[in-house]
Amino acid sequence: MSLFLEVVLAARAVEMVTSIAPAIGSERVPIGEALHRVLAEDVSAESDLPGFDRSVVDGYAVRASDTTGSSEALPAMLSLEGRIEMGQAHEGRVEPGRCRYIPTGGVMPGGADAVAMMEYAETVGNEVLVHRAVAPGENVLGCDEDFAAGVVVLPAGRRLSPQDLGVLAAAGVAGVPVRRVPRVGIISTGNEIVPVEAAIAPGRVRDANSYLCAGFVQEQGCEPRLYGIVRDSPDLLRPVLEEAAAACDCVLISGGSSKDVRDMSAGVIGDLGEVLVHGIAIAPGKPTIIGRVGATPVIGLPGHPGSAFIVLFAVVRHLLAAMTGAPVRACQVRARLAANIPSAKGREDYVRVRLEDGAAIPVFGKSGLLNTLVQSDGVVVVPATREGLETGEVVEVVLW
Repeated sequence: MSLFLEVVLAARAVEMVTSIAPAIGSERVPIGEALHRVLAEDVSAESDLPGFDRSVVDGYAVRASDTTGSSEALPAMLSLEGRIEMGQAHEGRVEPGRCRYIPTGGVMPGGADAVAMMEYAETVGNEVLVHRAVAPGENVLGCDEDFAAGVVVLPAGRRLSPQDLGVLAAAGVAGVPVRRVPRVGIISTGNEIVPVEAAIAPGRVRDANSYLCAGFVQEQGCEPRLYGIVRDSPDLLRPVLEEAAAACDCVLISGGSSKDVRDMSAGVIGDLGEVLVHGIAIAPGKPTIIGRVGATPVIGLPGHPGSAFIVLFAVVRHLLAAMTGAPVRACQVRARLAANIPSAKGREDYVRVRLEDGAAIPVFGKSGLLNTLVQSDGVVVVPATREGLETGEVVEVVLW
């Protein structure tokens, strides 16, 4: 086995993981259980919404032509013919020179084509004085103005928000076709790794990566399954990886990916399936592995949590998005760089930064430090074609 990595560009790594993303089936769930699920199909309106012409203000249903030229000095005078009750359609029509009181949301009566707001009208006995002219359709929501029958209300691939659920309920959608939630197996490896609750001894570190990966996976709309800590032994890793690959849609292994005598992840992945990539031209995260066991993608992450998180952010989220069917979510802001960022040409550098008064301040630290993960707001990516970025440059900060 070579002692050197044969790296691929980050863009190629993203292409690779998305190309091996397994097909995830769909299911129908009650609307009350659909929050943050991803639509598997377009959802169209079965009928016009709201389905009837209705008032959007409290006022008087009128014929717009009856108010032409009305003003404070010379109001239009209309005869008041009762009121529209909420939830009921009023029989009969509004004839010329007449009007009816209508509340917000009330059904527009026949003959009326506008609503004069109460603020610009006054009642005198059985007469209503309208002090401002209204145009046809003013203060009225048309029967198909929200959604017309057959129009797509929400497209496939949309991650459902609370407001989406409200729209679906209004459209009469009680059951929602959604993508199945992908299951992601998570394995931590290393002789030095101990459980979170364990006391720390020299040379030992607590299992941060299981929870880092699980939180990231959940945030991306997937279901994490933790397979615990495995010692640095191919014989111990092999059965755990076999079990995870059979039960999950994707597997993440942290640790054991570097090119040294403890490099076991690539060997086990290769024995059970195939290694497609071992090495990505990014920093941190260079020794990342992309492989698969059967149809299940397996990603070998660096053991250091900071490096593992960058790989999750730069590469793995694209795999998870391909499985969930939702687009990659990314929020970017522009900021002026507050300090030089040196870089090695030929690789992408993901440099953690914090934002302060419109400036992007690099959060530098020695390899192995965890504090840069929580002291930063996002990353600035130095392209592989650059040898660094200079103070004062306007950069794109990709927020966590």
